[in-house]
Amino acid sequence: MNTTTRDTKDETMTDLTDDRHRGPDFTGRVVVVTGGAQGIGFASAQIMGRGGASVAILDFDKDAADRAVAGLSARGARALALHADVTDQLSVKAAFDEVRTTFGDVDVLVNNAGVAGPNRPVWETPPDFMRSMFEVHVMGAYHCIVEAVPGMIEAGYGRIVNVASVAGKEGNAGGGAYSAAKAGLIGLTKSLGKELARKDVLANAVTPGMVTTGISTRSGVSEERNRQLTALIPMGRQAHPDELGQLIAFVASDRLTFTTGSVFDASGGRATY
Repeated sequence: MNTTTRDTKDETMTDLTDDRHRGPDFTGRVVVVTGGAQGIGFASAQIMGRGGASVAILDFDKDAADRAVAGLSARGARALALHADVTDQLSVKAAFDEVRTTFGDVDVLVNNAGVAGPNRPVWETPPDFMRSMFEVHVMGAYHCIVEAVPGMIEAGYGRIVNVASVAGKEGNAGGGAYSAAKAGLIGLTKSLGKELARKDVLANAVTPGMVTTGISTRSGVSEERNRQLTALIPMGRQAHPDELGQLIAFVASDRLTFTTGSVFDASGGRATY
């Protein structure tokens, strides 16, 4: 199990009436969060939904997406569940078409969908696994960007937040495929930010360290590996999804106006650059 010194209550049941979870104003905004059914993605969706956004949860796990949307709707948010595979361009296009039909053009895109995997050295990493890391983290984000950006340019407004990782900055021994893919996502963000800089469409990345989402455990990462990576964090603990959700919501909001192509660290002091 992941370790943390914070309360680890069910992340799908955050009380959005609690002022601690109040974020920026998203009234009238249409938001798409990939991998938004749980963890960081769901925490972000909750905060933006609380701020008045119409939120589309795009996730490979249909049942989890339906549960997430039910939770958002019960708290008064307009929400839509979308079953899609971000590695499949046609699947992504169909999902975005549904968003546009239901809510209108996308104002905010959070590329959060991700997977981890077993710890192994680069030279023992199977080629298919290496490719799969890039397909999800780089190509998955690319497919969503292709669908969202033209409408943002036409509207003269947009916010894109790519959820990368501290591993993309530093590289994790034993996690070469994941680290390389997340580094690729950071590079993609920097290029995109420069390309869109004069169109009021801002693209930035957020780089979490270890977070109590369970993605590592679900993806076959051992308990010992979790302990090793947590030990690298100066704060001595993993982040709670809400902490990342607040940062993502800020980066996705009107409050951010003069920062693009940048990386917002959220690693508990591990990689402050």
